[in-house]
Amino acid sequence: MTRKLAAGNWKMHGLKADLAELAAICAAPQPGCDVLLCLPATLVHRGVCAAEGRIAIGGQDCHAAPQGAHTGDISAAMLVDAGASHVILGHSERRADHAETDAMVAEKARAAQAAGLMAIVCLGETLAEREAGHTLAVVGRQLAASVPEGADPARLVVAYEPVWAIGSGRTPTEAQIAEVHSALREGLARRFGTGAAEQVPLLYGGSVKPANAAAIFALPHVDGALVGGASLKAADFLAIVAALGAA
Repeated sequence: MTRKLAAGNWKMHGLKADLAELAAICAAPQPGCDVLLCLPATLVHRGVCAAEGRIAIGGQDCHAAPQGAHTGDISAAMLVDAGASHVILGHSERRADHAETDAMVAEKARAAQAAGLMAIVCLGETLAEREAGHTLAVVGRQLAASVPEGADPARLVVAYEPVWAIGSGRTPTEAQIAEVHSALREGLARRFGTGAAEQVPLLYGGSVKPANAAAIFALPHVDGALVGGASLKAADFLAIVAALGAA
């Protein structure tokens, strides 16, 4: 059975004082799902220390190289050294802001898994691609090209985040989410075989809120969420976690 995962992405938010929100999340009763917060690099180690193993802590990106002359970058090994267990890769904001390609994401995913991290590979279509009817082709191509050859499905998470829904307050219809997640599960089954594909959690991301979480988690092949803004406040994130635990 696929593990349920509620993952928060703090993006470029969070100072030391904001670890109080993490502490509040950790203090809540244990839900029936895994809980992860992906923090800015400056907070990863402090977050690990504050969490004390009650939730997982991850990073938001890593370089494909294990070390080198890459000023400002962070390697997968550095995240592991700081105590991280997961890393987000290929988020649409990095694809847009840093011109990251599927091939670059695949190299990062390979490096992340080699270092022992769970690789959370993000994909999703733009509004223009959705309106043109190209959604399944776009996410299918991204899945095939962003997950590296030889990837370990046991150390892989796939997050579907329609670009037009992230931070916009808009979400696809339940039927649209279900269609994409079903296609992703089929794509993983072709790649890894049915049994191995079932090990890969499929997360939905894009304006997930306490008000819509339960309906999203009731959909087939939705194993959790990658939550942006709502993960910054313990009360909001915990409501989403509770909805997933009850799904």
